[in-house]
Amino acid sequence: MNKKQAVIIVTLLVLIVCAGVLATKVNSPLYVSDTDLVDNNSTISTDSTDQAKANETAANSKSDYFADARLTREKANAKTISTLKSIIDDKNVSEESKKNATQKSINISTASANAAKVENMLKGKGYKEALCTINDDKVNIVVKTDEQKLSDKQLREIRDVVLSVTNLRNIEIEPPVH
Repeated sequence: MNKKQAVIIVTLLVLIVCAGVLATKVNSPLYVSDTDLVDNNSTISTDSTDQAKANETAANSKSDYFADARLTREKANAKTISTLKSIIDDKNVSEESKKNATQKSINISTASANAAKVENMLKGKGYKEALCTINDDKVNIVVKTDEQKLSDKQLREIRDVVLSVTNLRNIEIEPPVH
């Protein structure tokens, strides 16, 4: 191995380490729920520092609404898909049940992908945050804006985005979160 090859290998190793560090920072959880950090058997003290943290958490709860809702939605979808996968993999289940479970799993995955696409498109339209929930043939939308009420133009814009992605007409748009 000559000097040029050694320099190339060292450079590649440094790039791999940098990519790993960046990937770790990017993929780290953006939100950790309090229930993930607290052991069920532990006791919780109520000294002044804990009270200050509780007050700070309450102040941030509005801004965490979208993160909480997405996390809850993703956990529920993952749990449901896991249950459906166990039905699909079970040898004692009828073929029709496996077929139904497969179809439900596909529907959940499609709905999840469509919800993410709607959220991203609404953010691209200028909304600070957007949350889309698709249940069977109904779509619920919550957006974050500075305004107290959405205008008719904004409501049409949201409906057009949802309709273009999901082809569903049963759309419920919640009042905006500030």
